[in-house]
Amino acid sequence: MNQSLQTMEWMTPGSNLNAYIQGAAGVPVLSAQEEKSLAEALYYNDDLDAARRLVLSHLRFVVHIARSYNGYGLPLGDLIQEGNVGLMKAVRRFNPEKGVRLVSFAVHWIKAEMHEFILRNWRIVKVATTKAQRKLFFNLRSAKKQLEWLSADEAQAVATDLGVEVKDVMEMEKRLYSRDATFDAPSDDDDDSAFYAPANYLEDHRNDPALLAEADDFEDDNSSRLHAALADLDPRSRDILQRRWLNDSKATLHELAAEYSVSAERIRQLEQNAMKKVRSLLES
Repeated sequence: MNQSLQTMEWMTPGSNLNAYIQGAAGVPVLSAQEEKSLAEALYYNDDLDAARRLVLSHLRFVVHIARSYNGYGLPLGDLIQEGNVGLMKAVRRFNPEKGVRLVSFAVHWIKAEMHEFILRNWRIVKVATTKAQRKLFFNLRSAKKQLEWLSADEAQAVATDLGVEVKDVMEMEKRLYSRDATFDAPSDDDDDSAFYAPANYLEDHRNDPALLAEADDFEDDNSSRLHAALADLDPRSRDILQRRWLNDSKATLHELAAEYSVSAERIRQLEQNAMKKVRSLLES
């Protein structure tokens, strides 16, 4: 669709949700023949008016799906808007020659957009990034028969039904029933409760003077030991190691072989022997 679909006053869920739902319910449902004719006009002739009618006639279906996701605490209007995006994508991709109704084809696209929106906004910290985690996120609640934590047998049954690992089931249950915590204490907290804010017990040790001094000493010690190990090599081995590993511009085996009038294999052997000697000196 290279042009925007025409809009009507009620077609913005965020402004007046009740009016939108009533307006969507008031759009007549298309018969199978009407839907096929409109789909063919869009598919073969890029008829935007046909696309508009197809979208409008299925808005009530998006509302129905959005209501099934009310338990995630996100605004219904936002869910409907995301579902409408999926509906428009489905209408654009719908092939009338496949012999299925648009509603059957569009349900995947509508739910996919809603799922992405829920995963982006349900928590500050992402709770589902893999395919198995996403499947569990949207199915674990309905799969549970009670409010208590899953037993080992129940977790195994859920894992078998959904085709995932038991450890993924247990991990997702912990994620679903945990809560986000602010790093800093709220400004209205008293001193006793503010003490438990993560900011008071999680420390960043990267700028600790003692640790920085220890790191500097460790680096200086390694550097001095390396220089001492290199000084213990014969001049040719030291030069080969220096130019093969320590210089910014690395020399090739063939370049060094030509310079020392030996084979490249001999240079490789000298390099390996020098590396072994340096390593043994550093570890001693």
